[in-house]
Order: sequence, then structure tokens, then C-alpha cells
Amino acid sequence: MSAPRSLNIRRAAGLALVGALLLAGCADRHAIEVGSVPDDYRTRHPIVVGESEVAIELPIASSEIRLSENARSRIEDFGQRFRGTHAAALRVLLPRGSANEKAAALASRDVVATLRRIGVAGDRILVQPYDAAGEGGPVPIRLSFATLTAKTAPCGRWPDQLADTEQNRNYFNFGCATQQNLAAQVADPRDLLGPRGRDPVDAARRTNMLEDYRLGRSTASDRSRTESTYNW
Repeated sequence: MSAPRSLNIRRAAGLALVGALLLAGCADRHAIEVGSVPDDYRTRHPIVVGESEVAIELPIASSEIRLSENARSRIEDFGQRFRGTHAAALRVLLPRGSANEKAAALASRDVVATLRRIGVAGDRILVQPYDAAGEGGPVPIRLSFATLTAKTAPCGRWPDQLADTEQNRNYFNFGCATQQNLAAQVADPRDLLGPRGRDPVDAARRTNMLEDYRLGRSTASDRSRTESTYNW
């Protein structure tokens, strides 16, 4: 074999090897992963933020014209929850056409007074009737407001056999309770949609800290008297 022909063969083999390496670099790496678990409980049980109505009912007997202490306590708690949200208005719905219509109208004054006493502005309280014709018994006064809530789908679903572990995946209900607890503990569901903006810088604290740094003093905050140093 002549030297030029041998050189050409080596060049062709080298080009083929380079091409194979380039193709290997473009391959889908996920296709060769070993031991991965592609399921995630946060995907199976997502926390959904949506609008929903929060409401309570206060049964009113035909002979009542004022609220009981228990009812006032429930209204105060409900009003505080309303104040902690960004809801625009709190609705007080009175039964119309029921046997206790007059009593509910009188008791509603006590409802509004209780809400005003805990700091709910009067222009945010809407008193409206609802049709209760033909209903018997202590038809309730309903308090409600619309706000954002975070929740997941109900837990306790078992579509697959729990003993089926051949694919080494978590069982379907895994993580559902954790997601529900997290959704229930979030004070403002808007925090799940995105981070809050940063608070403004404390200019006075920053100036003092820079001055201490220039003078070689400690820049740490003073320890609280109740803080333990664990120097036992």
C-alpha cells in the first residue's frame, strides 16, 4: 500500500471518529439515566391558589333580637380574619320571607355593631337580603367575603397497589398531607405566586455599621439578655 493512500485512510478514519464524538455529545442524556425516580409529590399534589368564599352562619330564632355571647365571639373572630385579608367587602346576608325575618333584621344591627367595634370600616360592610321563603326553623344570618385561598385536591386516593414497587416510585398519596399542611399554614397565598418586594434599607443602621467597621469595632448587634450563650 502506497504512503499517500495509507494517509488518506487514516484521515478518513479520524474524521469518522470526530463525527461519532460530535453525535454522542448531542445525544439525550436523560435516556441513559439509571435509578432515577421521575415522579414528584409536588407535581402530583400541586398547591393551587384561587378565589373562594369564606363564610359562617348564625342561626337566629324568631324570639331573638340580640346576639348571644357565643355568636359575638364568632363574629369577632370572623371579622379579624376579614381584616387580615385584602378583601374589599364583608357581606351580611339576611333571610327574607322566613318566619324569623323580623328577628334577623333586628339582630343584624348587633352584627354590624360588633364588626365596627373590632375595626371593620362601615363602608366595607354590605347588608343584603337573600331569599329564604318557605324555610323553617332558625334560618341563619350569613357572613361571607371572597378572598384568595391555597389548597390541594383531597388526599386519600389510592389508584395503584401500595405493594407495587417494581418501578421504585413513591405511592400516589405520598406527600399529599405535607402539601395540604403547607397550604393551610400560609398566611397570604400570594406568597406562593411570587416573592415579595424588598423592604427599604435602614439608613441609620447602615451608617452606624459602616462607622464601626472603619473604626475596627464589632458590627454585630447587641445580644439580648434572654439569649443563651451555652457557656456551661
